[in-house]
Amino acid sequence: MSLKCGIVGLPNVGKSTLFNCLSNAKAQSANFPFCTIEPNVGMITVPDERLNKLVEMCNPRSVVPATVEIVDIAGLVKGASKGEGLGNKFLANIRETDAILHVLRCFDDDNITHVDGNVDPVRDMEIINYELQIKDLETVETRLSKTLKAAQTGGDKTAKLQAEVLKAYKEALEQGQPARSVQFETKDEQRFAHDLFLLTNKPVLYVCNVDDASAVEGNKYVEQVKEALKGDSSQIMIVAAATESDIAELETAEERAEFLEEIGLKESGVSRLIRAAYALLDLQTYFTAGADEVRAWTFLRGTKAPQAAGIIHTDFEKGFIRAEVIKYDDFVTLGSENAVKEAGKMSVEGKEYVVNDGDIMHFRFNV
Repeated sequence: MSLKCGIVGLPNVGKSTLFNCLSNAKAQSANFPFCTIEPNVGMITVPDERLNKLVEMCNPRSVVPATVEIVDIAGLVKGASKGEGLGNKFLANIRETDAILHVLRCFDDDNITHVDGNVDPVRDMEIINYELQIKDLETVETRLSKTLKAAQTGGDKTAKLQAEVLKAYKEALEQGQPARSVQFETKDEQRFAHDLFLLTNKPVLYVCNVDDASAVEGNKYVEQVKEALKGDSSQIMIVAAATESDIAELETAEERAEFLEEIGLKESGVSRLIRAAYALLDLQTYFTAGADEVRAWTFLRGTKAPQAAGIIHTDFEKGFIRAEVIKYDDFVTLGSENAVKEAGKMSVEGKEYVVNDGDIMHFRFNV
C-alpha cells in the first residue's frame, strides 16, 4: 500500500515551494529519488535509516523503499465549493487522497502578496475548512435524498442504516464540524461512512510554513494556530519551506547535516513531514531482506501476520502457514539471518501474530 497525501492551502502560502522541496529531496533517503508522475504529482520515498542499514548489510540486487505520493493541488480560494477558482477540479483531486497536508502561511514578507491582504493563518484555515465542509454537506444531502426514498418505499434495511449515517454527518456539518468528528459503532456503518470519501473525514496535518528564524521554535502565528486547534485531533508541525529549499540543493549528506546543525535542527522538515504523514494514518513498516531484494512494506498498525503477507501477494494470505520473524535490532546486532537463527532469536508466528514496526518477515504459505 502507498500513502497518498494532498497539499492544500490558499494561494501564496508556500504549497508549491514545499512540493518543490520534496521533488528535490534526493538527499533525504539515500539514493532513492523522488519522481514526478505529473507536473503536480510526485512519488517520494519514506526516509528510513533502517532500510539503508539493511541494504548495507545485505548488499541486495534490488532495493524497494516505502513511498508516499504527494499531490500539489492548486491554491484554493473562497467560494471553491461553488466553483470559484479551480473549484470542482480541486475538490476532485483532494477526494482521492488518504490524508491532507494543510499548509498555512505563518511568515511576514512584503514581497509576497497575501490573497486576503494580511497574514492570518487561523482565518486562512477556516476558509479552506469551510469550503470542504460545504462541499461535503452538498454530497451528503444529495445522497440522503436518494437513500431516504429507498428506505421509505422499499423497507430496505441497508438504506435505513445508510440514512442514519448520512443524517449524523448532515447534523455535524450543519454545525460547522468536520465529518471526522462523527464516530460510528458498527462495521457496516463504518464501511459505508468510509466509502462516502468525504473531504472532511480525512485526517489533517497542519503545516505551519514559517520564516527561517522561526524554523526551530515557531512564532506568534504558530501559537495562534495551536490555540485555534485546541481540542482538535489534527496534528501541527513547523516547516520553513525556504530553508528546506536550501537544504534540498545541497549535494552531500555531510553538507546537509552541517547546515541543519547550524540552524538547530536534527533533521530536515521534509523528512519529519513524511514521517508525520505516516503516523497520521497509523502506518508502520516491516521489511523483507535478502541477497535478491531488500524491501519496505507499509501496513496499518495492528495488522496480523496473514494480512501483512497479503500486502505482498493475495496468495500469501490465502495459503498462510506461518511467519518467520526477526527483530530489526537482533538482525543488526548479530549481523545475518543465520547468526540470528543460531542465537535462537528468530521466532515462528501463527495467524494471530500482530506485526510490529521494523519486523523482518519471511512468510511460509501453500496455495
